[in-house]
Amino acid sequence: MAVVTPEQKIEKACLNAKEKLESLGIEDKIQAELEYVIGSYGYDKNPIGLYEIGGKAFKALESYKSEFPRKVSKKLLSDIEGALKLS
Repeated sequence: MAVVTPEQKIEKACLNAKEKLESLGIEDKIQAELEYVIGSYGYDKNPIGLYEIGGKAFKALESYKSEFPRKVSKKLLSDIEGALKLS
């Protein structure tokens, strides 16, 4: 079984957050920032942007969940938060 690095975890969490933001139709700016930092990470393997924008996405999704509890899963928030804590 392959070892998953903290960088891979935050990249996956950011991809999942971007997909969720898109499906909810919210936070276009954060979606664009996520797309940029995910692409940037693929090029230079520097995860700093993933952590920064991943934190913004986490806050946005957490806020949205407080208004619409069934629209954002606890697992998604837990996965993003866990990946952020690895930084």
